[in-house]
Amino acid sequence: MSDVNATESEMSEINSENTNNNPTSATSKITTQEILKSETQKEKDEFYLRYYVGHKGKYGHEFLEFEFRSGNKLRYANNSHYKSENLIRKEVCVSDSVLAEIKKIILDSGIMQEDDKDWPEPDIVGKQELEIVLKNEHISFTTTKIGSLMDVEKSKDPEGLKVMFYLIQDLKCLVFSLIGLHFKIKPI
Repeated sequence: MSDVNATESEMSEINSENTNNNPTSATSKITTQEILKSETQKEKDEFYLRYYVGHKGKYGHEFLEFEFRSGNKLRYANNSHYKSENLIRKEVCVSDSVLAEIKKIILDSGIMQEDDKDWPEPDIVGKQELEIVLKNEHISFTTTKIGSLMDVEKSKDPEGLKVMFYLIQDLKCLVFSLIGLHFKIKPI
């Protein structure tokens, strides 16, 4: 599976193996095009995703927050008072294809089937929140800041928290790329 030069037949064999072993195989087969075609306007308007991670420390309330809301808007805020930095706020419109890909990432992750009852409570280290409204489902998770996979392994629900950890990593990479590309001062 780590071989980048796998042939199509090898990839289809790997995908069929994953489908047979994966409990969320029904969602893993969904393509971006299928999501775009199957959504009604109401479902598009009801999609919402918000992520927040922050803490209060010697530099005040420092946080990172982003949200995708109806109207294809991505809102981003980063508040770091380190070395007298100011609050950074950005808002950008994204295409339907970007939103469809985000929905696919969410569905593929399996986060909609998780429960945060055994996750560590927010503490002095900080907290993170994830809220998603997708396809008539609404989830809202709150837990402490996760520094590394070591923190995940020490929790009461390492498998569920690992799903959250990897989903957040994927979403943060995507959001940072979108913000960076859109607001680049000197485009390539």
